[in-house]
Amino acid sequence: MTASDAGTAPWTGRLTGGSGVSVLVATAIVVADMIGVGVFTSLGFQVKDIPSGFSIIALWTVGGIVALCGVFSYSELGAMFPRSSGEYNFLGRAYHPAFGFLAGWVSATVGFAAPVALAAMAFGEYAKSVLPDLPPIPLAIGVVWLVSIVQLTGVRHSSTFQLISTILKVVLIVAFLIAGFVIGTPQPISFAPHTGDLAHIVSAPFAIGLVFVMYSFSGWNAATYIIGEMNMPQQNLPRALLAGTLIVLVLYVALNAVFLYATPISALAGQLDVASVAGSAIFGALGGRIVGAMICVGLISSISAMMWIGPRVMMTMGEDIPALRVFSKRSVRGAPAYAILFQLAVANLLLFTRSFEAVLDFIQFALLFCSFFTVAGVIKLRITDPDLPRPYRAWGYPFTPLIFLLVTAFMMYYLLTERPVQSLSGMLVVLAGLLIYAVFRRRPVAAASSHNRE
Repeated sequence: MTASDAGTAPWTGRLTGGSGVSVLVATAIVVADMIGVGVFTSLGFQVKDIPSGFSIIALWTVGGIVALCGVFSYSELGAMFPRSSGEYNFLGRAYHPAFGFLAGWVSATVGFAAPVALAAMAFGEYAKSVLPDLPPIPLAIGVVWLVSIVQLTGVRHSSTFQLISTILKVVLIVAFLIAGFVIGTPQPISFAPHTGDLAHIVSAPFAIGLVFVMYSFSGWNAATYIIGEMNMPQQNLPRALLAGTLIVLVLYVALNAVFLYATPISALAGQLDVASVAGSAIFGALGGRIVGAMICVGLISSISAMMWIGPRVMMTMGEDIPALRVFSKRSVRGAPAYAILFQLAVANLLLFTRSFEAVLDFIQFALLFCSFFTVAGVIKLRITDPDLPRPYRAWGYPFTPLIFLLVTAFMMYYLLTERPVQSLSGMLVVLAGLLIYAVFRRRPVAAASSHNRE
């Protein structure tokens, strides 16, 4: 098969040759993309204001339920429009191609490169607990290059690497959970509901905590970026999103439970690295190294997932926009090489300049904005295009989309009040994409008109 043979079919973006991505690998991508460092760093700030085992578990359970509400809506859109690229595809079909371009503009430039850089930097920092003499920046750059090389070898090798690294991540987390409950020293904390728990659950700290819990759950939509490469996407996309999110929900609840079970709340309160604190309580002096190694392995699978799905946005945009056509080209083995190299270059730039945290601050509001209108698009299309084929219909409609929209609206309100300059500046950068869209689309419109005249 030549490089041209390994291209993508118009509109669907599905590989025309070779086997597709299985539901198991798609599930692994969801799990890998979701489990980063958030769950290992959030609890210390939550227990300061919510010193209740039941309320903390409820907080993470509610976050998982909201993520599932998003899963149901994205599954309906993905089954209707089975094309890779996530919000770029969905917003373009539900509203207007310009809206889709804005989402693609963010995702293809920094929307994935910044989280890749952040995860790589975290890898470098946690690796210091295992290899204290190695500086974090070279380690961060090295792991991004390693994963990118795997992605460039093609879909088959990427699938194998993603599956193995994600299974290893889950196995290590499960081993940590078992060790915590078996050899950890039980603390005087109860996970049964008590009288004061209702007050905690309806409190402002619970609502604010939910914002950061939802950030830990972000990535539940990961498989929508590779729909076009999946086997039987209309059936397997909903399965992958649901299975992946449920697995992460169980792991998140269990991790927070073991942190509280094996570590005094006083030792956790206000601490950023709660996993290391809990690891020391469970394993003693070696706890920090054990937890550091576990998180490092997990971050490799996260970086792999983002280096896989991110370039698919640029690839799909290249299929639609002649000025970006180079990014749509695939290698013989099906990898969008130029798109992968572009994301690699941006991630390296962010690492060298140490600007990834600032970029993430700027784009958080814009990413939530795109997710909000994507789920709202399910409601819009049910009203404006009720006869469109829907191989999968969102479970619990209209309540599940509305729950997701309410929580996402609260998160956007929180960002606007807490980080107004970053949020509004980020939206201005996104809206500037309209000018780029106008320039890029001018050529295809003229070409189409010429073709029609012929």
